[in-house]
Amino acid sequence: MKPNLMKTTIFAISFLCLLCATSAFGQNAPVLTNNPQPIQMSEHSEHASQHALASETSLLGSNLYSYAHGEQPLWEFGSSPVYETPLGDVARAYRKEHAAKAKAVKGLEK
Repeated sequence: MKPNLMKTTIFAISFLCLLCATSAFGQNAPVLTNNPQPIQMSEHSEHASQHALASETSLLGSNLYSYAHGEQPLWEFGSSPVYETPLGDVARAYRKEHAAKAKAVKGLEK
């Protein structure tokens, strides 16, 4: 046999042995049994029982916030509306610009 072919053969056989050993080790792992085990829920004494509501608290943290009649909402302070060109008009302008450009002339040389 040629030395190169012999090295390849030995490598292939050792790789096959390693693959078989790995798969055999994977089959040896512990698995779950097939015996059914019903789920047992623990009881909770406070579940779905009536109790008193908590006392009222402020969500703002302090009473520094006030809202008086006549204040403007924030959306009214916006700047003047900005006109944006509709997308269809932009597409039509691009199409006209493309049609107006010079086209390449086909030339055939022998």
